[in-house]
Amino acid sequence: MKALVVHYGRLVLSSVLLFIAVITVLFFLLEIAPGDPIQSLVGDAPISEAFREQITAAYGLDKSVLERYLIYLGNVLTGDLGYSFGSNEPVLGLILSRIPNTLALAVPSFILSTIGAIVLGSIAARTRRRWLDAGISGASVALFSVPNFWLGLMLISVFSLWLGWLPTQGKSPYGQPGISWEYAVLPVITMATSELAFKARIMRSSMIESLGQDYMDTARSKGLSSSRQLWGHGLPNALLPMVTVAGYSLGFMLAGSVLVERVFGWPGMGLLFVDAIERKNNMVVLGVVIFLTITIIVVNLLTDVVYGIVDPRLRARFARPARRAA
Repeated sequence: MKALVVHYGRLVLSSVLLFIAVITVLFFLLEIAPGDPIQSLVGDAPISEAFREQITAAYGLDKSVLERYLIYLGNVLTGDLGYSFGSNEPVLGLILSRIPNTLALAVPSFILSTIGAIVLGSIAARTRRRWLDAGISGASVALFSVPNFWLGLMLISVFSLWLGWLPTQGKSPYGQPGISWEYAVLPVITMATSELAFKARIMRSSMIESLGQDYMDTARSKGLSSSRQLWGHGLPNALLPMVTVAGYSLGFMLAGSVLVERVFGWPGMGLLFVDAIERKNNMVVLGVVIFLTITIIVVNLLTDVVYGIVDPRLRARFARPARRAA
């Protein structure tokens, strides 16, 4: 138990240090980035010196960079992400209002890519060095190499502009609340494709290793059908690496939603992030990155915990008492 506490204590400490490092690096990068936030606030209209001084003082821009950084870091550690430049809305409120829309894409994409990868990777491993394995492996490499934004544009061109089956932008018809499923089809497919391709390759390798173990020889000697051998004995043991990969992919899906939401005009955190960059709304940019960083850290910690639960070897290592020196 002591070894387990030390292990997770180190993970938490490293996660906190990573979190602070992300905030620090991004804060100073945004400070040296080109552009005038006050000018972007008013557009092309001329700005008087009195107005500039008023805005500068209102948002604390008259303080030194180091002073603003320390104030911001202290506010973040207390849960205050600041206010949106211009609209003066709380950044945390803006992010929370967009989370359901982003999850509406990320969760179905995660489920689709994970289940699809398990099935396709297992089939590829079972038909190793045959035409079906070659087809699945080749398609996985090709789809993994395709950028999300390009795939999204191609799907829009085919299914929206050419065939006219699905809408191109938004999450529902204009003026209607909620999310309409036909608006989510193309973004979900776009987000799931590269993850499915990557996970399928991992699943194939894991299943090939599982099928070569001694317990598979025992299953064959019992006269079990090939399907029961594959799904009943090979799959449970091949799923261990997928636990880690699937956990990481969920965090990367949330972070990778930026381009997908931009292409499809989906009003989630990704689109909020891009709009904030264009308007040099640094507080919103920092807020979105902080939220995504926390999400990825939490998902990685939970993945480590789940892996320790499902892997008996890891449980045994932490449960084994330390040897005393002779």
